[in-house]
Amino acid sequence: MSALRLAVIGDGKMGRLVAALAAEQGITVTAVLGKEAVERDGISPSTLGGATVAVEFTEPAAAAANVRACMAAGCAVVCGTTGWDAERAEVSEEVRITGGALLWAPNFSFGVHLFMQIVTEAARRARAVGGFDALLVETHHAAKKDAPSGTARALGQVAEREFGAPIPITSLRVGSVPGTHELIFDGGFEQVRLVHEARDRRVFAQGALIAARWLDGRAGVYSLDDVVHGPGGHA
Repeated sequence: MSALRLAVIGDGKMGRLVAALAAEQGITVTAVLGKEAVERDGISPSTLGGATVAVEFTEPAAAAANVRACMAAGCAVVCGTTGWDAERAEVSEEVRITGGALLWAPNFSFGVHLFMQIVTEAARRARAVGGFDALLVETHHAAKKDAPSGTARALGQVAEREFGAPIPITSLRVGSVPGTHELIFDGGFEQVRLVHEARDRRVFAQGALIAARWLDGRAGVYSLDDVVHGPGGHA
């Protein structure tokens, strides 16, 4: 496998962090394409600078078109944009058919991956004990557009499946919070709280770079589970 050549699509806070951390780690960053550059010049082998993998952190309205353009350019994509669920299944099928490579995750923190497993087990046990209501609370920075967050929706899905009842999600948008997710089990005389708190956005950038290295040279549609457990080896 040749050395990773990375393009970054999106020059917001996450895109800039990914590019900076990649450079620190000796990864060749071939291009950083912001919204204006994409609208003006498009996404092509030329504008991607010969990248083998692109990391995409943009906006929900742009994600599907960006992924499709990368596929057409022969470039694999690690996508961290949330809020485009309605189109993602169709785009994923196109990736499979064309032999491209896409890895999407609502959150690239490996701590969140661990938290997801803890939530799954806790919800199962809370159901067995009985007598608890459940609630998810997620807090993000004021500029985050989708609510609930993609991570909260994913946590809610696995928790509801094991808990056996709907779990409401409360979304808070304030200040510059990178991301906090809390699952609460509330009983008549007690309460259990499970919390994951991201302290620095770099945790997401680092996870995206790990995913990009893993995806380079592969074909198919993957998630962070595949990076942790191997394809088909989900916990």
